[in-house]
Amino acid sequence: MSQVKRGSCLCGRVSFSVTGELGPVDACHCVQCRKHSGHYFASTDVPRSALTIKGEENLSWFDSSVKVRRGFCSRCGSSLFWDPIEKDWIGIAMGAFDSPTLTRLGIHIFVAEKGDYYEITDDLPQNQH
Repeated sequence: MSQVKRGSCLCGRVSFSVTGELGPVDACHCVQCRKHSGHYFASTDVPRSALTIKGEENLSWFDSSVKVRRGFCSRCGSSLFWDPIEKDWIGIAMGAFDSPTLTRLGIHIFVAEKGDYYEITDDLPQNQH
């Protein structure tokens, strides 16, 4: 039987479910992710076919580049999705999931752009870009 993970925005107007296991989490330290989330953006990538979204009328999208859009709740502002529109997967914010997620942080990416107010102190791999 497939696992189902659920989550939502802060106000609950946008909720989602993912069927199947969640992959390793990446922590993106790029400037765009930091500005979108308020810190680094921890997310897991899932196949689009595994994701069901409810309350899509409350979901707003910001085109942060030609190839990527970012999804957030238009009511409470919760950062929820990182969507590379030409791919068959979508990134989901780990903070939006209800626990337990049964996954762990696996890598830091874009660490060359990380904020100067914190240090990365774990032993996980770090990609500069």
